[in-house]
Amino acid sequence: MVVYRIRVSTGCSLYAGSNNQVTLWLVGQHGEAKLRTCLRPSRGKEAEFQEDVKEYLGRLLFVKVLKKSILRDDAWFCNWISVQGPGANGEELRFPCYRWVEGSGVLSLPEGTGCTVVEDSEGVFRKHREQELQERRKLYGWGNWKDGLILNMNGATKEDLPVDERFLEDKRIDFEASLAKGLADLALKDSLNVLTRWDDLDDFNRIFWCGQSKLAVRVRDSWKDDAFFGYQFLNGANPMLLRRSSQLPARLVFPPGMEELQAQLEKELQAGTLFEADFALLDGIKANVILSCQQHLAAPLVMLKLQPDGKLLPMVIQLQLPRIGSYPPLLFLPTDPPMVWLLAKCWVRSSDFQLHELQSHLLRGHLMAEVFAVATMRCLPSLHPVFKLIIPHLRYTMEINARARNGLVSDMGVFDQVVSTGGGGHVELLQRAAAFLTYKSFCPPDDLSDRGLLGVKSCYYAQDALRLWEIILGYVKGILTLYYKTDEAVKKDLELQNWCREITEIGLRGAQDRGFPACLQSQQELCHFVTMCIFTCTGQHSSIHLGQLDWFTWVPNAPCTMRMPPPTTKDVTLETVMATLPNFHQASLQMSITWQLGRRQPIMVALGQHEEEYFSCPKTKAVLLKFREELATMDKEIEARNAKLDIPYEYLRPSLVENSVAI
Repeated sequence: MVVYRIRVSTGCSLYAGSNNQVTLWLVGQHGEAKLRTCLRPSRGKEAEFQEDVKEYLGRLLFVKVLKKSILRDDAWFCNWISVQGPGANGEELRFPCYRWVEGSGVLSLPEGTGCTVVEDSEGVFRKHREQELQERRKLYGWGNWKDGLILNMNGATKEDLPVDERFLEDKRIDFEASLAKGLADLALKDSLNVLTRWDDLDDFNRIFWCGQSKLAVRVRDSWKDDAFFGYQFLNGANPMLLRRSSQLPARLVFPPGMEELQAQLEKELQAGTLFEADFALLDGIKANVILSCQQHLAAPLVMLKLQPDGKLLPMVIQLQLPRIGSYPPLLFLPTDPPMVWLLAKCWVRSSDFQLHELQSHLLRGHLMAEVFAVATMRCLPSLHPVFKLIIPHLRYTMEINARARNGLVSDMGVFDQVVSTGGGGHVELLQRAAAFLTYKSFCPPDDLSDRGLLGVKSCYYAQDALRLWEIILGYVKGILTLYYKTDEAVKKDLELQNWCREITEIGLRGAQDRGFPACLQSQQELCHFVTMCIFTCTGQHSSIHLGQLDWFTWVPNAPCTMRMPPPTTKDVTLETVMATLPNFHQASLQMSITWQLGRRQPIMVALGQHEEEYFSCPKTKAVLLKFREELATMDKEIEARNAKLDIPYEYLRPSLVENSVAI
């Protein structure tokens, strides 16, 4: 007789345990054995027992699981199963699961070391790999929410998702409770403000009491300052638009009398200190109609100069593109009357709100991550090393995106109710923005170089993004070079090549012409591509997401809509500004949604800190430990740097970066 020691771990979520009976089999190189012990797994517990098996099974390959239901199917969330071989010094092997066990079928869990299809030369796992992917492709299909966009997970609502993609109870309860609180706050604000006057900028204080951050208070007090306005392009909620000018933009038309301004811009251009933020993507987008009232959009161009002290100051704002046969658009200057200049900056900030939420946040963060998630589930079996590496960074993405498509950007959703790009303009903007999804733009070393932001000492986003990219790249290399010893091993891995092709050709709808690879030819290409996927789902999303509460809570700094058209003269008063900015209901709803989505999440996993252990071998665990140590070092360095800054930059601080697009 041979004695095996078995441990079975059950998840901690509310319904993770099961009253159904669970039977196990051990499958080794020399045979398999059904275990006599039957389990009824308890939530948050580890069951441990020993079993006598007639013969030594050889190295264990699988644990098979069968859950029998008598009266009803009671799903069980299994974390992992471990088996220690015979003898006091027997090796303990881990069989990761981290999913719901449902129905009455037999589930096979491979041992957690992982292997590629190339390494599996004897075909030990071939049948398992093929069956698992066949079953997954039935569950995970591509959908097309709107024509002209990258693809998404098939299914109209969150209830259509596979159970393993749904929020666990703690996450669901927190999300829905915060939504209820936000709606209650909105109703209270509306009732308090419906009969009061709304004719002064200070009136926005009446709705400014929804869990605001310290920086949000600073924004309220400083939003009119030019240096504060410029700072946001470097380190605000949307640092993706700013670029160093290589020439004066063709759309910038100087009317007679503006020769001095042109000379100033030329001087900054020659010095390499001229920057621009161009919102031309918004040109011609149809603006929303809210409660029969036409809303308005602009397509600003902002030219800014970088001073020796690191401050970025606006030099000129042009709100519209020039039209043939029309007068040149007005140029707004810091020397204009205060209300004129303030309104021009409000138009820029409102335009930035639109591009932030739709292009930088939804498209480049959420929807891109969903492409990675669907392709991974369709193409990579659970024992594939790339699956094990990337799966913690795809958690909850499908559900949060399904909720967004059914609440934020749906027909009669939040965008239709209060955002100037709602009512269909948001879809058109997403379709346009898809053309700018280039591979290089998702890789900070390339993107920051292309935009001329490398070496800008006051751009903390650039510094931290570059550092975090290098740390993730080191982690990815550390894991994948254990499995891919040569470039040839990469080329021959058909599962890997199918995954890459599925992302580029199917999910991204033929993005080869934008630099995305359709195949991977070397270790270097593989590591770069996987790093891009993980960075997009973690650091890049957090750099866009975390700033919302700080920068969008004070509504005049990021108006969700504009109720009057862009000014065509410089005859601007406070009444003009207030008539243009959102009304109190629109502002209240913006604040409530900003609080719900932008608040620090209590159910949050920081980058690299996931509890799931998909890899079981000591070498991979050592790489993960080094990754965590490097993240901790970066975290402390950012903390020390921020202590010296007037405005701390924390959106890429590893302890605040979420491990996946989960909110």
